[in-house]
Amino acid sequence: MHVPPNPMTRGRLKTRHIVLLVHLDEQRSVLRAAKAAHMTQPAASKLLGELEESLGVKLFTRHARGVEPTRYGEIMTRHARSALAEMDRARDEIAALQSGLTGQIAIGAVVNPGMNLVPMAVAALKLRHPRILVRIEIDNSPALVRRLLKGEFDIVVSRVVGSQGAAELTFEALAGETHRVIARAAHPFARRRRLDVGDLVDQAGILPPAGSHLRDRLDPMFVRRGLGPLRNVVETASIPVITSLLQGTDMVAVLQEAAVATYCTAGILTILPLDLGFRMEPFGVVTRRDHPMSPSAEAMLATLREVAARMYPNTKVAAPGGARARATTMRQSTPSRRTLAREG
Repeated sequence: MHVPPNPMTRGRLKTRHIVLLVHLDEQRSVLRAAKAAHMTQPAASKLLGELEESLGVKLFTRHARGVEPTRYGEIMTRHARSALAEMDRARDEIAALQSGLTGQIAIGAVVNPGMNLVPMAVAALKLRHPRILVRIEIDNSPALVRRLLKGEFDIVVSRVVGSQGAAELTFEALAGETHRVIARAAHPFARRRRLDVGDLVDQAGILPPAGSHLRDRLDPMFVRRGLGPLRNVVETASIPVITSLLQGTDMVAVLQEAAVATYCTAGILTILPLDLGFRMEPFGVVTRRDHPMSPSAEAMLATLREVAARMYPNTKVAAPGGARARATTMRQSTPSRRTLAREG
């Protein structure tokens, strides 16, 4: 049933409504949500009732154990979280301006571009706009995309996996990745001319955490070959931890070659002669569709495109359906000086 928009909704929706929605979703109890929001239970119930009345739908279902969000409630809480994240970002930008900076940017990246493309782009940006504050975090693609959708990042350099938030995202492919099995240069396997996946079953291995895209490729690969998953495993996505373990033990790890290129060149680590038989989807720049970006974020995005065009010229990446597709042509645009001046 179509519910006509209530002209009073926008005027009646206040920050305390938004805060309460988020606490209700987290606590699943009006009493606990009220305490978290520093209000009484009757006040919380009244605010929720006001909001439901103005929207003309039930946002939460009451039951003996507490409350559960309806489908309408899930929509409202998702946007409430995004609104609060934007307010936090606004406060951070104001604080940055007060401290003499010209804005700030939050970037998330997966390991490989997080170790080469992103640092190079940030270095180029800082040469042009030294007073922009840049925050960088490394994580797996699903976690980065979730946080991007919540408004915690301006830009993410990762993959878009599955249907998670697909309608709310834009993706510009940069390059594909081929992962290899890495070990210390003196590893017993390094003397072998050829290895099989079965050789790894009893080998101590370093794997990305469960739920990461690479792990979701590796575990089924062993199962399909009737081997079962690796049993002697350390889970981490930290490159410093991985390289330290590889250098001091006979563990092996599956990594993108570029992530440890300097160690391989120095003869510390080596690539083992084993083809894993799969390719990862291309990584690229992910942003929120139809979401206005600050001038600082626009400058960062333009610099990422510029550096990526140099690093991956005419790169061809494998499309998810198996077809071949040329990486998206990156625009060589940068924000005008007038635009950037508005921030500082």
